[in-house]
Amino acid sequence: MTSEAPPEEVAPDTSSLEAIRRRLELPGLSRGPRWLRWVLWLRWLVVPAILAIVLWAGDWDWAGDFPADVGRDVGREIDNVIDWMTTELDVLFDVIRRVVIEVLVAIEDFLLWLPWPATILAVTTIAWRAAGYWVAAFSAASLTLLAAFGLWDSTMETVALMAVTVTLSIIIAVPLGVWASQSNRLDRILRPILDGMQTMPSFVYLVPAIAFFSLGNVPAVIATLIYAVPPAVRLTNLGIRQLPEETLEAAESFGATPLQLLLKVKIPLAAPTIMAGVNQTTLMALAMVVIASLVGAGGLGEDVNRGLGRIEPGNAFLAGLGIVFLAIIIDRITQAFASRQQSSMGAGGGVG
Repeated sequence: MTSEAPPEEVAPDTSSLEAIRRRLELPGLSRGPRWLRWVLWLRWLVVPAILAIVLWAGDWDWAGDFPADVGRDVGREIDNVIDWMTTELDVLFDVIRRVVIEVLVAIEDFLLWLPWPATILAVTTIAWRAAGYWVAAFSAASLTLLAAFGLWDSTMETVALMAVTVTLSIIIAVPLGVWASQSNRLDRILRPILDGMQTMPSFVYLVPAIAFFSLGNVPAVIATLIYAVPPAVRLTNLGIRQLPEETLEAAESFGATPLQLLLKVKIPLAAPTIMAGVNQTTLMALAMVVIASLVGAGGLGEDVNRGLGRIEPGNAFLAGLGIVFLAIIIDRITQAFASRQQSSMGAGGGVG
């Protein structure tokens, strides 16, 4: 029998350990005499103390007001630009106004023409097929309550407004997000613009919308559109950019052209994330319902404002509850569609 030789002991790499120790040490504090280390510690107290004394003892009266005030001049120039656009582009704005009104009125008339039991049955069926029994039961109960509260017509007006706004948002946002995912330059340009669109107070969007389209549903649609587009653009861009490189390389190795790769691989695989963007766009559009009613938009937002104006908090609460019901129904249905697409794609990891 042959005895196995004991394994050789590997000496630790002292050079790497020494390098790690040196990185962890604070420079100038672990080496040198003790008095020098105290001086180096005191510098962090002396420098702020000197700055505080200079700021306290100095004469800073000149820094009270900024020497120039150009805000009024800039605001006046912006007003001139809006006045010029209102005058010179009146034909374009009139065409947009007419198209939006025609589509909005057609959808609203159709929804009001349908008997309320048929509408509730249709929504309940869609919720059942998409999200299951509990969402279907909630949809049926909440819509029945809205009809019992006398808010059915207002609910249908809000649904019509959301249908037009969300459709326009998707038409604009999804292609723009796909384009941004293929162009780093466009992505860098869009990023600060989308930041401004999302952080700007929503009331600000009503000002140019009123200037260009007067009062009514059209400025409400335009203001809501501006407010609701960014999430869909961002999530479409993000969903396509975060696809696994192995899947894309496999598709390219089979001879897929860039257009085929985009239409048959990237967009289908990113569909769950795109649906999440549509979901967020819809919810943000619903969040603008009450604000949009300030410029003449009807629906549940108008009921909320009317209840507040007449000091009827109960009626305002019921209308607000209707907005919450619509948001929950739409959120659960769209999330269910996104989950189904993600499951069909193998959790986003394979080619469907």
